[in-house]
Amino acid sequence: MTTHGAAGPARPFDAVLCDLDNVIRFFDTSALAALERAAGLPAGTTAAVAFAPEVDGPLLLGRITKAQWAAAIAAGLTDRVSAAQAAELAAAMTRAPFRADPAVVALLRRIRHHMPLVLVTNADLSLEADLRTLGLADLPHHVVSSARVGVAKPSPGIYEIAADRAGVPPHRCLFVDDREENVTAAAALGMIGLHYRTLADLERVLSAVLDA
Repeated sequence: MTTHGAAGPARPFDAVLCDLDNVIRFFDTSALAALERAAGLPAGTTAAVAFAPEVDGPLLLGRITKAQWAAAIAAGLTDRVSAAQAAELAAAMTRAPFRADPAVVALLRRIRHHMPLVLVTNADLSLEADLRTLGLADLPHHVVSSARVGVAKPSPGIYEIAADRAGVPPHRCLFVDDREENVTAAAALGMIGLHYRTLADLERVLSAVLDA
């Protein structure tokens, strides 16, 4: 566990700002991996195309739809595979099934009774529907989606919006994310940062409130 920043002498934070993907939500990319093997592509080829800034940047800022993102991924693969294979790979990437980690969800449901819980996520315009699919629409008090606010992590603006939604000064916010650069950016604003790797990381930092 890596933490950043400092806290006050009493309760260490007054709001939890939490990432969604790879903390709460996890994708099953096994079908995509099988297609890449069948096409003779190195593992991760499709993801490398999909998450290139010029491809997923417009998606995360709400400027294109997921269908348009899939088309951009397919276009980026056509120099390596046939058009039909590229479309199939793009579909497997953008339609990968997902699930929520029940242990993380249970822990966050506990903390939300003590303080504001805000989801802060780089997401596309389908986020609200995805949360309903997961049965998590009622989990956070607020959702700050990059596609809705027009700014994405690690830009400072999205953290400031999240703290404002929580009604808590940045230095009294705990920020949780699986990406070190996002945690570092939050810490630069005075937030307490948790670089999430395992459930035990989150349990340890939230215990200061839940076990008090």
